[in-house]
Amino acid sequence: MKTATDNETMGPRAFTARRLWTLACGGQGVGPHGGEPLRGHVVLTEGGRVVSIVPQGEIPPGTEVVDLGDVDLAPGFVDVQVNGGGGALFNDTPTVEGIRVIAEAHRAFGTTSLLPTLITDGVQVIETARAAANAAVAEVPGVLGVHFEGPFLDERKTGAHDPDHVRNAGSADLDGMFRGAAGVTLVTAAANKLGDGVLEDIRRRGGIVCLGHCASTFDEASDAFGRGATGVTHLFNAMSSLGSRAPGLVGAAFASDSVFCGFIADGIHVAFGAARAAWKALGSDRMMLVTDAVQPVGTDMTEFSLGGQRVQVKDGACINEEGNLAGSALDMASAVRNAVKHMGVPLGCALAMASRTPATFLGMDAEVGCLVPGSRADMVALDSGGRVTAVIQGARAVTAC
Repeated sequence: MKTATDNETMGPRAFTARRLWTLACGGQGVGPHGGEPLRGHVVLTEGGRVVSIVPQGEIPPGTEVVDLGDVDLAPGFVDVQVNGGGGALFNDTPTVEGIRVIAEAHRAFGTTSLLPTLITDGVQVIETARAAANAAVAEVPGVLGVHFEGPFLDERKTGAHDPDHVRNAGSADLDGMFRGAAGVTLVTAAANKLGDGVLEDIRRRGGIVCLGHCASTFDEASDAFGRGATGVTHLFNAMSSLGSRAPGLVGAAFASDSVFCGFIADGIHVAFGAARAAWKALGSDRMMLVTDAVQPVGTDMTEFSLGGQRVQVKDGACINEEGNLAGSALDMASAVRNAVKHMGVPLGCALAMASRTPATFLGMDAEVGCLVPGSRADMVALDSGGRVTAVIQGARAVTAC
C-alpha cells in the first residue's frame, strides 16, 4: 500500500488511467448500453475531494500525477448490505473495531462506501450496533451509517435469521435504531410489520425503508411502496415470488416506477437468467448490486458461525445446518464481473449498479458513487478482466491489490 501523508493528501493530485468512468448523471456510462468511457482525461483532487475532470493536457502545474495505467477507473463501489468480512460479523462484534475490520476487508475489492448490516437480534445488540455505527461514521473511512435487516420480518420468510428474535416493531427497538443517529439508517422489514404507523414512524425518524424477508401479496407490497418504502432487499430471496396470478413482492417491485432493488449477483442466490430478466425490467438506475457478505470475504475461511449455527462455504455458497443460504462470500468486484460476464450487462451499467445507483438510493450521490466536482475522491481501478488493481479513498491512499 502506498499511503499519502497528510500534506500529500491535502495537496492537488491528478489520477490518470486509460479509461475513466465518471458515472455522472446525464454523463457517460449511464445509458441502456453503458455508454463509453472518457479517454485522455484525469480526475483532479484536493483535500480528498474531486475538483474537476479535465483533459490530460490541462493538468495544473505542481500537481502530483498518479498514473494508474491501462485500467478502467471508476467511482468506488457502494454496498448497502454488508454483514461481515475479514473474519468478522457485525452481530458478533458490534464495535468500531469490528466495523473497521469489515470495511478494510471489502475495501480491497473496491468498496469504498458501505452500510454495516445487523441481522435480526435483540434490543441490546441493536443499541450497541447503533452506537458503534455512529462512531464509525466519523472514525472509519467509508462508513455511511447502518442497515438493520430485521427484526421486523415475516415469520414465513425468516431465512437464516433467528426466528426467536423476529418480532413486531416496538418503541424500544425503534428508539435503539435511531438513538443519536449519524449518517444513513436503512431498515429492512416485511410489509406485514409496517402497519399501524410503523413505516411512517421510521421515515419520520429519518430512516429509509426496504421490504425484505416478506411474504406479502402484490397489493400489500404496493401499499407499502405507496406509503414510503423505497427499496427491496436481496431481490428474489426470502420473499413472495412473481407468479402469473400472484405477482407478489417481486411483481410489485417490477411494476413500480421508482423502487430500488438490491441484488446478490453470485449465481447462487438467483440464477443468472432470472437476474438478467430483472435487469431488463428494472434497468441499471434501479437495480443495485449488493454482497450480503458475511465473515469469509477477504479470508480463506471455509467454516464459521452465524446465528448460532455452523455454516460451511461450499463452492462459493454459505450453507447453514438447515441447508439454507446464510449470507454470501461475494465481494463487489466479483459481483460486477458476474453482471458483465453472466448477465450480459455492459460494463458501464454494471459499474453504475455498484456505485451510482446505490448512492442515489441512499440520497448520497453528490458525495459518493459518481466522480463529480465536490464528491469524495473514492475510486477503483480495474484491469481488463475486472480485477481490482488499485483503490483510492478520499485521495488518501493508493492500494495495490
